[in-house]
Amino acid sequence: MKTPTFRQRLRYDLGGVLPTDLQDWVLHELTGPGSTARYLARFLVPLVPVLMLFLLFPGPNWIAGLMMLLIFIPVVYFASGLHLVYRAFRLGQHGIDASSIPRTIPSAERDRETYEANYRHQ
Repeated sequence: MKTPTFRQRLRYDLGGVLPTDLQDWVLHELTGPGSTARYLARFLVPLVPVLMLFLLFPGPNWIAGLMMLLIFIPVVYFASGLHLVYRAFRLGQHGIDASSIPRTIPSAERDRETYEANYRHQ
C-alpha cells in the first residue's frame, strides 16, 4: 500500500484531498484498526494548546482545570458522536462509497442473533 508523503499527509490532516492512487491508504486510515483513536487524536490534540491558555487566568489552577474540562468533555462527546458522519464525509471526498463500508461489528451481529434465538417471544 502506497503511503502519502509528509506534505500530502499534512494536507490530508488539514482536510485536503489526496490523489486517487492513495485511496487504499485513505480507506485504511478511516476504517482500519485504530481509526477511531486516530480520528480523536487528530481532533483533540490541536485543542490542547488552546485550553492551556486558561492557565493564564489569575487564580488557583484547579479553577483553570475545571474551565478546561467544561470545554474538553463536550468536545470529546460530540467528536465521538459525529465520528461516523465525519468518516462518511471524508470517504466521499476521496470518491469512496461510504455505504459499502459495514457499520456493524460481526460479534455484535452474532450477539443479536443469539439473543433473538434465545428470547424470541412467539
